[in-house]
Amino acid sequence: MRSVFLQLALLAVSALADDITVYTDSALAAGWENWSWSSDIDFAATDLFEGTSSISVNSQAWSALSVKLEGTFPDYQGLRFDIAGAQPDLTITVSSSVDGTTSPNILLSALSTSITSDAFTSLLIDFRNLPGSGAALGNGTWDRISFQGGANGAIYHIDNIVVVESIVITPLFVSAEPLAANTIAVTTQGAVDFSDLTVSLNGKAVKIVNSTTYVPVGTPSKSVTYLTLAQNFAQGTLLINTGVDNGGNPTFNFSLPAVQYASFVQTKNYPISPSIYGVNFPTSASYIQDLGVTMSRWGGNAVTAYNPNGQFTNAGADWYFENRVADPPSADDWIGWVHGAGSGSLLTVPALDWVSKDSTSYSFPVSQYPGQASTDPFLPDAGNGQFPNGSYVTSTPNQSRVYTSWNTTMAKAWLKGLANKPTLVAIDNEIEIASSTHQDMHPEPIDYDEELSRVLNFSIAAKEAIPGVNVAAPSTCAWWFYWTSVVGFDDNAAHDNMDFLPWFLMKMAAAEKTYGKRLLDYLDIHYYYQADVSATDPATQALRLRMSRSLWDTTYTDESWVGVPPQQNHQWDPTIISLIPRFRTLIDIYYPGTKLSISEFSSTADTDITGGLLTVDMLGIFGREKLDSATYWATPDELGPVGLAYWLYRGSGTHFGANSAQVNLATPNPDTQGVYAATENGKLSVVIVNKNPDTPITFALANMPFGKYFVRHFGGEAGIAKWQTTVTISSIDYIVVPAYTAVFLKQN
Repeated sequence: MRSVFLQLALLAVSALADDITVYTDSALAAGWENWSWSSDIDFAATDLFEGTSSISVNSQAWSALSVKLEGTFPDYQGLRFDIAGAQPDLTITVSSSVDGTTSPNILLSALSTSITSDAFTSLLIDFRNLPGSGAALGNGTWDRISFQGGANGAIYHIDNIVVVESIVITPLFVSAEPLAANTIAVTTQGAVDFSDLTVSLNGKAVKIVNSTTYVPVGTPSKSVTYLTLAQNFAQGTLLINTGVDNGGNPTFNFSLPAVQYASFVQTKNYPISPSIYGVNFPTSASYIQDLGVTMSRWGGNAVTAYNPNGQFTNAGADWYFENRVADPPSADDWIGWVHGAGSGSLLTVPALDWVSKDSTSYSFPVSQYPGQASTDPFLPDAGNGQFPNGSYVTSTPNQSRVYTSWNTTMAKAWLKGLANKPTLVAIDNEIEIASSTHQDMHPEPIDYDEELSRVLNFSIAAKEAIPGVNVAAPSTCAWWFYWTSVVGFDDNAAHDNMDFLPWFLMKMAAAEKTYGKRLLDYLDIHYYYQADVSATDPATQALRLRMSRSLWDTTYTDESWVGVPPQQNHQWDPTIISLIPRFRTLIDIYYPGTKLSISEFSSTADTDITGGLLTVDMLGIFGREKLDSATYWATPDELGPVGLAYWLYRGSGTHFGANSAQVNLATPNPDTQGVYAATENGKLSVVIVNKNPDTPITFALANMPFGKYFVRHFGGEAGIAKWQTTVTISSIDYIVVPAYTAVFLKQN
């Protein structure tokens, strides 16, 4: 959080006549309109105010205080406001009603985590360095500002809202950290003076022999200067003195720890599947290329109802069972531009009996089913289909109100007619829980036999429509349903007491003998950590970073399942997850040759630095553990921590090696670090992630060739940005990775 607070504290705001006042006392300023939704707003509140009044806001879930200017503010540099509340859950955006563009999300928590309800806190958003992403807002026809509440709404007071014409950035040494063998990465904002900066190691001055400055793409408000030292790092005290008053602390001091020992063996290697670096619904060709996305998935709950003939869809329980135009509308066009950008594609094919008939109908009108627990804030007659006690408003929904019939013949015709053929076809999405997520479409619980039948029938249709296409199924939602169905353990008992996915694999193997061809190429699952690790307190951050061990470690007791009793004779006993090895074993037993896909996984904290570090760790594990395909849910912010994890491995044409190389660690500690290596054409690639929040880690890296390395990194005190440089490694005895940092090194 240090960089955030420094950013706020050291921006000098010039109060100019050209500033645009949005609100001061009692009313919106002239030219501003109230475009808020589903919020109780008092523009003349006097229970808490500065001046004569403030705006009191009580927003329902996902609702907002939103104001629009009659005109635009394209060249302004910031937004200033005062806010009071019990740390309200708010996301701030700047948008254009002219062309529909919207800024990256700005979480209020990225500005401050100490907002209280009894006093105002003054905050400033720098449009050249948006909090959270570091991106620049850029020029545009900006005319709207929104403060949107989260899932539980938001209650707060806000005052003195001003669009700022000019912000003067005070020159600042933001951070200075040791990196690799003999490099200091100095992050700065503004025009700092390096002339008095000195470095000492264990009390002895170290000469600076070279410097290179880099301004990262997308975050131009900060830069990093890489200082090359005349000697390599060693254990002890490293002191970097900037020689200027840096807000009362002109020095950066590090205790460099004892070295750990590791070695790389490039001759012991195996291929990394390129399809593990995937995401759901990438936003553009440039997004795919900038992050190096290798597999793009058209998936999620809404695709279950996708009607390719009208390009309609319905997200089911995710959003009030409402039909809408699909986004993107055409799967065919989407596959085309995804392939054109260099990514493979995973297309999900609906496999229930219905798809959306139009873009406007909805299943549970309040006018017909009054008293529903929740309604759409934008369409109050559309309900969630449940009463406050959780029971459904009807057990016999009228599907034809919202849907039209769908079958394998229609699916086959659609797939056969695609101008752009997908790399993979998935047979629907999480249909084992359709009786809840799509209970208006399929209210009956889906058992083993029905799910198998639907997969078989639609897989046959896909294989006939697109000869040679690979099929992935059953895209199971979570750990529990790997082993049983919504029906429960009676379903297991009715099928020789077998758990679901082993039984499914066995039946798909039998189907190959019956039909004379493989109908399942990838066993596809979704994997989310079972604990709620979305919070950003230190204990939760540490737990989040440890839980990557559940992907592979046969000694790791998954902490999210503590207290859950084991179920004897069933695979679902969650004491040891060991996800990828477990499913490799099941595949070898029940259907050898089947590949393994995880088409949904998540860090659970896309905007937190630990979410990015965890994703770096997971991508490294996927390659090392021979996973065949993976796509992140859903679409990481390109400049956020998770997006940077992809960029680290694959971004902008530079990629981690094609073959996983053996890594030997004398003192492995997967709770706090991850080390991954790859080789390609005799050149070494290394990724090291340091999960320690406060301390650097150091390695002696045997068999790491000397020479020049291209380096990427993000995190630490340097912050969230695409930092990169080239360094020369002339000693492998002491390599440093800063705290909370992921580093990529590729041999030139």
